[in-house]
Amino acid sequence: MDFVISIDSKAALPLHRQVYAELRQAILSGRLTPGEKLPSTRALAQLLGISRATVTQSYEMLLSEGYLETFVGSGTFVCRQLPDELLNTAPIQSKSQRTDCAISLSAYGESLNNRAFFRLSEADAEISFSYGRPAFEQFPIDLWRKLLSRHCRSPYVLDYTNDSLGYQPLREAIASYLSRSRAVLCTPAQIIIVGGSQQGLDLITRVLIDRGDWVAVEEPGYLGARRAFLSQGASLFPVSVDQSGLIVNKLTTGIIPNIKLVYVTPSHQFPTGATLSLPRRLELLAWAQKSGVIIIEDDYDSEYRYGKRPIPALQGLDQGNSVIYVGTFSKVLFPALRLGYLVLPENLVSIFARAKWLADRQCSLLEQYALTDFITEGHLERHIRRMRSLYDRRRQTLVQSLFSYFGEQIEILGENAGMHLMVKFHTELSDHEIVQRAAVAGVSIGAAYPQYLKDSPGSEFILGYAELTEQKIQEGVRRLAQVILIHNSIRFS
Repeated sequence: MDFVISIDSKAALPLHRQVYAELRQAILSGRLTPGEKLPSTRALAQLLGISRATVTQSYEMLLSEGYLETFVGSGTFVCRQLPDELLNTAPIQSKSQRTDCAISLSAYGESLNNRAFFRLSEADAEISFSYGRPAFEQFPIDLWRKLLSRHCRSPYVLDYTNDSLGYQPLREAIASYLSRSRAVLCTPAQIIIVGGSQQGLDLITRVLIDRGDWVAVEEPGYLGARRAFLSQGASLFPVSVDQSGLIVNKLTTGIIPNIKLVYVTPSHQFPTGATLSLPRRLELLAWAQKSGVIIIEDDYDSEYRYGKRPIPALQGLDQGNSVIYVGTFSKVLFPALRLGYLVLPENLVSIFARAKWLADRQCSLLEQYALTDFITEGHLERHIRRMRSLYDRRRQTLVQSLFSYFGEQIEILGENAGMHLMVKFHTELSDHEIVQRAAVAGVSIGAAYPQYLKDSPGSEFILGYAELTEQKIQEGVRRLAQVILIHNSIRFS
């Protein structure tokens, strides 16, 4: 093992005493923990460039004082129970006890210096209506393992790549898939592979936003995007949404700031689930082209629509190179894959490629190779069709259960697409009280108020259903009804 000890051959103190003092200090400071194995005398002597006899003499001193113990055939270890007199020794200052120096953060760093900045993990619960998580048990893991193994034999996956846009065959496969499924008009040269949609949003923000620039965002809207913009010093202009999506005339009429970017989730507005209507899509594109504004189209879960034909992506309708299309495989495959993509106007490709190179050089080649095969061999679209059917059944179960238990005491939004829906409870309970009551009943739900830039109307919750069985969905809703409807003095069985 590698082991750091500082010794000075020119010092007056003999070498064996230096090694002894260094090891003793490491034990008392906790750098060497009780029961930890030390290097052999031969290995440590070779590492330090001194004689084995010198190291042996140091070890013998530590053994005699009760710092070390040996086991025949196993080696030398730090004593698991140090003598009481050693425990009472004045402790040597450890790293955790040192005084922190004053560190001046950048404006970006200061924007992150907030404990509430990131979405906290939802508490563990027997039944969790967390959103954004697919049905992991349904993913063809054996097939994925086979595809990974196929390429593990290649030494090329271990190297750097000269193509910072991403693996060319993967970009070709994505371009073909987007053309068929989303009517996106692009060539592989316009696609850049990123580490999930969040890195894509971060790159867009770093390349296009200066401190003080205005970004229009949906209200309510995706918290991860808002925080990416705020971290770069952007000013946010909230634009309300209704059942037809973003209310575009709030951008085209009245006094508004000089908008540089507009962020939208048109296929399945997050979190309300509304779909941006075709007239509004055309209105938004016309305004963006006229105003010189870039639209960020986040198409995070458009693959899952139930009962209605999907409207073509904004990017496919765009005639003015005004749209950056953001896609991810986190929802259709699994979040740990950390592969997404941007479809860029041609004049932005080279600058984004350089920004991606500076961020992390490249995404993992092994996963890119496997994903390419997963798409080109037809596994992706088969998987999506299967999951669309499964999620539709779970969605229907959730909607039916909510109406069965709550009746007119709720409103349901966005149930015709995606992997979640939004529910508004008619109750006097606060959001915090509902979350706490649900937790006591073994159910985890997420309130929608963090998704609002301004004041939330309250009593709105985002319920994910993709990873829950139909039985758990029904039981979860029953428990929610018990803790919410009792407060409303509504009798149920």
